[in-house]
Amino acid sequence: MKRYRIATIPGDGIGKEVVPAGRQALEVLAARGSEFRFEFEDFDWGGDYYRRHGSMMPADGLEALKGKDAILFGSAGDPHIPDHITLWGLRLKICQGLDQYANVRPARILPGIDAPLKRCGPADLNWVIVRENTEGEYSGAGGRVHQGFPIEVATDLSVMTRAGTERIQRYAFRLAQSRPRKLLTVVTKSNAQRHAMVMWDEIAQEVAKDFPDVAWDKEMVDAMTARMVNRPASLDTIVATNLHADILSDLAAALAGSLGIGPTANIHPERVYPSMFEPIHGSAFDIMGKGIANPVGTFWTVVMMLEHLDEADAARRVMAAIEHATANPKLHTRDLGGSATTADVTEAVCAHIAAAKSPLAAA
Repeated sequence: MKRYRIATIPGDGIGKEVVPAGRQALEVLAARGSEFRFEFEDFDWGGDYYRRHGSMMPADGLEALKGKDAILFGSAGDPHIPDHITLWGLRLKICQGLDQYANVRPARILPGIDAPLKRCGPADLNWVIVRENTEGEYSGAGGRVHQGFPIEVATDLSVMTRAGTERIQRYAFRLAQSRPRKLLTVVTKSNAQRHAMVMWDEIAQEVAKDFPDVAWDKEMVDAMTARMVNRPASLDTIVATNLHADILSDLAAALAGSLGIGPTANIHPERVYPSMFEPIHGSAFDIMGKGIANPVGTFWTVVMMLEHLDEADAARRVMAAIEHATANPKLHTRDLGGSATTADVTEAVCAHIAAAKSPLAAA
């Protein structure tokens, strides 16, 4: 029997509510006679850890993660700690430290969801956004001098390498090649950013030659926001830089119905290091402890984790449970216009997983 070692890092805010829900779904899945089991190890890193120790995670924390098969992450963010400390001290430290250079975010309209694009059907918005995840605008290069004086200067440098750009472009082309439409849109801003983004465009043209069966086009990031709203059916797979995809993927989740349903995978494709899976909604301290956080984003994140572990049948089973839940308006949480609780949705998803006739059935 296969055993998967899973690190759980709830982090901050509602991460502490939705990660246990995701773990519960995995435990129900494994208990139904599946040919695998999960061994969980929980890490209490985040804002509370920072208040006790002065850092978001221990200095040797990455070593504790390297032996895992996957990481289930909640969120990083605390209203009492500067955002750059919470992000760079935990999530980005893990992503860069484990070379999780491909951030993958699917977005589609799930059954029963009242998405804001009224002229858009589920088949018209079925995207996957590939985000360069370790360099670019979030490389961490830059600094501040003369702090507190009128001549104070602060810089953030976007650092893009040929190696980093080519590997994420190839990942995106391969992903587009694997999807039915074989369609890729490369997001850029090379009209204004005339060095790194021009290189980004040039490398896309070079890589495209190796994928003659993939139809691709290029779109400026500002025009891309309008295209996502006005012509959603013209898009399928999207690749963008760290900053651009960070923004566009939140727009995609909102257009699909709610940030509460969006998943993310931080992938190390070569599998030398574990990949990390997280919902995109953030810590949401305003609803923390109220029991109304939407766990669907975490459940969909679990689906992506199972797919990465090559447990495709189990992933389909959990996805079917998610769609069964979202199709029922009584199981919509507040972000979807309903009044269901985190526990209500979790119970329904787990019950559907448990009720399947076969542990490997699509349900």
